[in-house]
Amino acid sequence: MPEQPTVREDTAQEQWHIHEDEEPRASARAACPEMTTDQTGSNPLTGYEVVLCVCGGIAAYKTAALVSKLVQEGCGVTVAMTRGGRRFVGPTTFRALTGRPVLKSMWRGTDPGALDHIRPSESADLLVVAPATANIIGKLAGGIADDLVSTLLLGADCPVLLAPAMNARMWQHPAVQRNVTFLSDNGILLIGPEEGRLACGTVGPGRMSEPEVLLAAIREQLLCTPSKAERGA
Repeated sequence: MPEQPTVREDTAQEQWHIHEDEEPRASARAACPEMTTDQTGSNPLTGYEVVLCVCGGIAAYKTAALVSKLVQEGCGVTVAMTRGGRRFVGPTTFRALTGRPVLKSMWRGTDPGALDHIRPSESADLLVVAPATANIIGKLAGGIADDLVSTLLLGADCPVLLAPAMNARMWQHPAVQRNVTFLSDNGILLIGPEEGRLACGTVGPGRMSEPEVLLAAIREQLLCTPSKAERGA
């Protein structure tokens, strides 16, 4: 999905930045020398499963492009959306891209006993939140589980990667920085945000990282460990 040049990134809830003092990421092959030729070919992510959570923000249109790229590399992708996320990009878009139903509620209408707030992460190799709003970051840091996405995060049986996106002042707020530090110290992977022009018209940190950047980070994280399916987990 080509990026729309007239669309600016943020909303009252999303965007982050890649720290300028970070060392450049090593390539997946360099970081994981045991990778096979198939893993570095056209479908390197075949056999891997990702649960991708979409929260409410204009950057959600980038998430559709990310999902498309993951599927093209052979990854199985299941999308879960918050109510806010569905206001920016419709579930039909993600269903078409993944070929799978989109998770929107903790309870299935046809099966009230189904545990959709727990089971998706049990087969997932990685749980990604893009865009990750200040709201969902605060919920995860505070241990709050009051909807599908926040419950998936607390019950995750796999690594978690967040791609923050929000207004610059929100990103720089001490409460958000405290939450980010806490999550990072407790093993949550954070990619971004980047600096640039935001949807509110200001310029600063808060733009969600580009799909290509997130794809590289996801690929690197996945390929360093055999998939759950391969391990029989």
